Amino acid sequence: MAPLTADRITGVERLTGLDASFLYMETPTQHLHTLKIAVLDTSTVPGGYSFEKVKESLEERLHLLPSFRRRVVDMPLGVHHPMWADDPDFHLDHHVRQATVAAPGDNRRFDELISEVASVPLDRRRPLWEVWVAEGLEGGHVGFVSKIHHSVADGVKAAELLTNVFDADPNAPDPSPPTEPWRPERVPTRRELFVRALLERLRQLLWIPGLLRRTYEGIRNVVRRQRSGAVSPPSPFTAPTLPFNRALTRRRVFVSTSLSLDDVKTVKNAFDVTINDVVLALTTGALRRWLDEHDALPDRALVAGVPVSTRTPGKAVLANSVSNLFTALPVQMDDPVARLQSIHEVMKGAKEQHHALGGEMLADWWELAPPRPVATGARVYSRLALADRHRPPINLVVSNVPGPTAPLYVAGAKLVGIWSMGPILENVGLNVTVWSYLGELNFGVVACPETMPGLGDFPNALREALEELQKAAQ
Repeated sequence: MAPLTADRITGVERLTGLDASFLYMETPTQHLHTLKIAVLDTSTVPGGYSFEKVKESLEERLHLLPSFRRRVVDMPLGVHHPMWADDPDFHLDHHVRQATVAAPGDNRRFDELISEVASVPLDRRRPLWEVWVAEGLEGGHVGFVSKIHHSVADGVKAAELLTNVFDADPNAPDPSPPTEPWRPERVPTRRELFVRALLERLRQLLWIPGLLRRTYEGIRNVVRRQRSGAVSPPSPFTAPTLPFNRALTRRRVFVSTSLSLDDVKTVKNAFDVTINDVVLALTTGALRRWLDEHDALPDRALVAGVPVSTRTPGKAVLANSVSNLFTALPVQMDDPVARLQSIHEVMKGAKEQHHALGGEMLADWWELAPPRPVATGARVYSRLALADRHRPPINLVVSNVPGPTAPLYVAGAKLVGIWSMGPILENVGLNVTVWSYLGELNFGVVACPETMPGLGDFPNALREALEELQKAAQ
């Protein structure tokens, strides 16, 4: 099923069903923004660093980031998914904020500031992004906390946006200005929006028979594979219930750390697995420690959702081209090598099953989702804390996005490190997101402080999990 995003009305563009789903599912406690955290060495900036220079540099690059000037326009009567339209009241000051990291400006204090930023949802009346410029970091560095709604970009799309902001050459000239000054395009009338949306909805009816057929074939392929005795991933709603598998609160706590990519590759090569397998094993080891310390260690494996890109060459680059596969994290196993090998085997089966089912099936069904009923259902589910009353579909999400492999610069400042934070969901209250950059794997971990106390020790647990596997690899 082809997402209906190509049709444009005077600068207005339809969100795909998958993109729009992140708007529908957002509630006062389920925030569906992501964070991209960059730390820059500004000592080489010509003329020195200033907050005003940051705004000037971003202003010079806004024409390379057209989605940053667009806001959400809902359809009359919720007849179809919303559209992106130029914000006629756009002003950079609405989106760029200045903050100071508390002394001594170390990683822990920076994470505390990031936690505060992560705890506040974005304003739907404006383009769905903010940048917090965090001064006062150790070494004179400056942090940039970019809050971007998931409807604007997934992890891979966010990495692509970086290429429009950063340069590979520290002495690169400023980007060429746009050929014409930016002016917001006209937003269609409610009648124009309604008529076009209704016609598109009617046209979607033609896709339903093919979608039903592909869904049936995908499910049949999965059933055949399972009956063959092949290693299969766990099914949703078979996960044990853990302390962080509850209804969400409004607050977030974020912690981060960096591990050597070379050390991870040593483990990968020693046991003939993938880097993603090692990331999952490190997360498993750290979780085993946290669960044990909180008397919550289950006797069976956890179920993790692992986002996978569904982008294919030659197709339009959408904000979200992502699906999920499920895998088992065997926290009940004491031996770190046995955990890694088990993860490797289940992940192979998960990838095969995901391919058999069809990676774009979820996105195709989201095209047919009715906006108002879905959004109302999400709000009621959240308000009544219904997540406390049933088994979680999965326990957590673990995402691994390949980042830049060469040094990057912006306005003469060098990018020192980059981290990411994905959203947590009702009943799935832990997210581990990993970005690689310049020989390091940078872990960003987020949860609610009420459901996962002691998360500040998680970075140490990740490092200890890597040390365990390094020793076993010798």
